[in-house]
Amino acid sequence: LFCPCLLYGAYAFLPFDAPPLPSAAARLLYALRCAAFATVPVVLGMMVVGISRLCSQALEPLAELHREVETHRLYVSQSTQLFVLYFFNLAVLATYLPQELLKLVPLLTGLFAISRLIFWLSYAFGSSFRAFGFSLTFLPLLAMLLWNLYCMLVLEPQNLLA
Repeated sequence: LFCPCLLYGAYAFLPFDAPPLPSAAARLLYALRCAAFATVPVVLGMMVVGISRLCSQALEPLAELHREVETHRLYVSQSTQLFVLYFFNLAVLATYLPQELLKLVPLLTGLFAISRLIFWLSYAFGSSFRAFGFSLTFLPLLAMLLWNLYCMLVLEPQNLLA
């Protein structure tokens, strides 16, 4: 319930609009540029993994990892997988959205980045609050997937393979 309210509030009250994007290629480029910001939490996680491996007390770098290193490594792995799913769904979504709703593309990107950071912080502290961060990541991704499938299979089935 929090995610749709957050997206609606940002959509209604943030003072920016998407530029006019008449072609599918321009929309894909816009989605690509927005998705670049969604890589920030993943890159930060990779940096922390590298630093935590450097600071690890293990004598052998390939030995069994400590809990701190393993926590950050699992975060990066899961975030990378979710980012790939997010990016492909965002690219398809950008081609189906009408011009007036293209403002959702950067909003969804910001939500993805913030929710991954919330998940990471709660995961690092071992909190059960990490389900909130994961749901803020996964539920918009699921909604984008369902909307994309609806558009492809119901609204434009004749253009499915075009």
